[in-house]
Amino acid sequence: MRTWLATSCATLLVALAAMTATRADDVLKICLDEDLPPLSMHHRGTPDRGFDVALAQAIAGRLGRSLKIQWFESKLDEDSSPALEANALLSDGRCSLVGSYALTKDSLVVPGVKTAKLPDFEGATRDDRRRRVPLGVLAPSQAYIYSALTVVLGPKALEKARERRIAGVGDLAGLRLAIESGTLADAILMTFDKGRLIDDITHLVPGRDDLLGAVDRGDFDATLLDLRRFDAYRAAHPDTRLAASGYYYPIGANRGYVGLAGDPDLLAAVNKALTGLQADGTIADLGRAAGLTYLPPREPAILGDVWLQILQKR
Repeated sequence: MRTWLATSCATLLVALAAMTATRADDVLKICLDEDLPPLSMHHRGTPDRGFDVALAQAIAGRLGRSLKIQWFESKLDEDSSPALEANALLSDGRCSLVGSYALTKDSLVVPGVKTAKLPDFEGATRDDRRRRVPLGVLAPSQAYIYSALTVVLGPKALEKARERRIAGVGDLAGLRLAIESGTLADAILMTFDKGRLIDDITHLVPGRDDLLGAVDRGDFDATLLDLRRFDAYRAAHPDTRLAASGYYYPIGANRGYVGLAGDPDLLAAVNKALTGLQADGTIADLGRAAGLTYLPPREPAILGDVWLQILQKR
């Protein structure tokens, strides 16, 4: 009798352990930036929201898995590297996928260093902030959204350009332009047509100066920036006088998920889910519901040397 009971208990413990492992495997862990509206937002006292949150839930549902979001903070400074931060989060097992990752050749190269520090993430300890993580090799999913640069016009520009349609960067000549230093938009405007717009440009400091607020007040006439940021500004300032020009710079990047190359089965499953969600219009609907000007992915799927392409367009 004792032998039977011992055997039964052992069998039960093995079964419970297997069930626990299965439940753990059923959790889809995705890392999202905590402050990237309207893509993803995680603020104390308010529900998590944003396009990427809704998309992650839809993908987890398609895969029959529960979802756990690992929130992290990406700082805008000279020492930060989105590619190394994403790699560190994945390689440390904080998540299996990082969302809204810009799909460029530069962001997907094999790291030039063997280790990197983790970005600040929810639940991080003091030791987490100090240690370095051995890095893996990144692999992308298929794209699910296109990230474009757009021209945004202020109230005075609308009067000046009433009879002028913004169909290219050259149409900004004569307007007072504000741009954030060291950004892609800065390089585009400063190098356009051998510097033809330089005298019209005022540089602001990223993260310190309020670019869209300055244009909204009428301090400047127009700017060039990520369409996502304009969407976020309009949501936060429903009475804004800023207007979309409708012009998108012809060089932009797709966004998708990125995981580790050692987990191809997960990426294949996610790609299948994305294909279905794209085909039935769910992804576009989620974008509109989140207040996002949704643009579907476009070729090239992975952007090449963006700086070279900009210089070639001078």
